[in-house]
Amino acid sequence: MKITRFLPYAAAALLGLASCSKSDDSSAGMSKFEVRLTDAPGDYKAVNLDVQQVQVHVSDDDKEEGWQNLSLIRPGIYNVMDYTNGNSALLTSADFPAGKISQIRLILGNNNTLTLRDGTVKPLKTPSGQQSGVKLKIDAVLVRDVTYQLVLDFDVAKSIVARGNGDYNLKPVIRTVTTAVAGGIRGTVTPAAAKPLVLAIRTSVTPNDTLSTTADALGGFLIRAVPAGTYRVEFQTALPYHNATRTGVNVTNDQITDLGSVSVQ
Repeated sequence: MKITRFLPYAAAALLGLASCSKSDDSSAGMSKFEVRLTDAPGDYKAVNLDVQQVQVHVSDDDKEEGWQNLSLIRPGIYNVMDYTNGNSALLTSADFPAGKISQIRLILGNNNTLTLRDGTVKPLKTPSGQQSGVKLKIDAVLVRDVTYQLVLDFDVAKSIVARGNGDYNLKPVIRTVTTAVAGGIRGTVTPAAAKPLVLAIRTSVTPNDTLSTTADALGGFLIRAVPAGTYRVEFQTALPYHNATRTGVNVTNDQITDLGSVSVQ
C-alpha cells in the first residue's frame, strides 16, 4: 500500500496551511474547500453579520476580474456570538480547482447589528464591507483530492468600535486558519469491466462509518473527504468476478492513501 504525503506548513500571522512536496501534482484536479465562521467571545448579547457573499482570488493582485464567487449555503444574518468555544457556521462547501488561493473576501450586506447586554440594538456601520468587502490575505495551496477547511475567526472585542456618540462601527479583525481536514482513498480495479461498488468502512469507530463510490470505466476509483482513521475497503461485484477486501487501510487528514491495483478476477 502506497501513501502519498502532503507536508503541512504553518504560515505566520494569519494562516496555517497544508502544502505539498514538489513531486505532488497540486495544479490538476479538484480539492474540497470549506469556509467556516467562528468567534472569539465578546461582551455583547449578539453581533449579527449580514453575510452576502464569499469570494476568493487566485493571484496576488487586486484586479476585480480575478475574484471568484463561492456559493453560500445560506446568505443572510449570522450571530457570531453563537459560534464560540469550538462551534462554527459553515458558509460554503464546494469543489475548487487545486492550486493557489491568495486572498479571500467577505461581502457584507446592510443589516449588520449589535445587541448590547441591556438588550439595546445598535446598527453597525460597515463602509468597507458594503463597498469592496473585507479582504484577507491567505496564500493557500490546495492539493488535489484533499479536503481543506478555512476558518474565519472573528474577534468581536477588536472588531466593534464605539464612536463616542452612542453609535458603533464594525471594523472586522479576522484571523484565518486553513487546515486539511480529510484525506482520501484511491486505486485501480482489475479487470476494469467489473466496475465494482467500493466501500470504505471505518473500523476505528463504533458504529462503523461507511463511504462508497463506484469504479469508473478504466477501473479507477477515488473516495474523497475521508476522515482520518482505519478502514476496511470492500470491492463488491457480480459474477463472473469475485469480491475483494483490503483491511487495515490507514487514512490521515493530509494524505491520499493509494491502494494500487486490486484484482477482482
